[in-house]
Amino acid sequence: MIAEPENKATFYQYRLLKKKAIARSVIYSYLCLPVMMLFFNLLAFSWTGLFFFLLAGPITLWIHYVIARTILLLVRTSYAKRWRWNLRMPWFGYVPDQHFSYRMFVRVHLNMSWIGLCIITVCLLWSPVSFTMSLLFWHLWMLGPRFYVIIILARGRKDGLIKLNEQDVSYYLQ
Repeated sequence: MIAEPENKATFYQYRLLKKKAIARSVIYSYLCLPVMMLFFNLLAFSWTGLFFFLLAGPITLWIHYVIARTILLLVRTSYAKRWRWNLRMPWFGYVPDQHFSYRMFVRVHLNMSWIGLCIITVCLLWSPVSFTMSLLFWHLWMLGPRFYVIIILARGRKDGLIKLNEQDVSYYLQ
């Protein structure tokens, strides 16, 4: 194989501005919240609460996916290729898997939160209360770690790049 000349190679140089570690104890505590909500649903709504709680989780994931994917495709198609499904905590759901613009991250998640709340409000009119409460819980629970990222990086520069790692959040400047 022939090596490329040095003048044709692409080099990315990122400068780390901030790195915020997420302790395992915080993740484990965060994982206890769905269990507590499940017990609340069982006590308040009996077995139908269990059914609606388990149904609301995947529906909320789907709503988040549709909203995020739509926003990414409307803005620029190259952004959509940088997002993947993640089933690990704390970044559960459809999140960026590469370095991603902080501004676009904020835009996607703020729109996802408001549009999701509007959809849940519409569901309130025709759905049982336990289902609507479960949708609201899952919606806020999945967005919680992402809003944490937005809050800890709100004071800094807005033109940086975010990298969501398994145990931390890194904020880079290109």
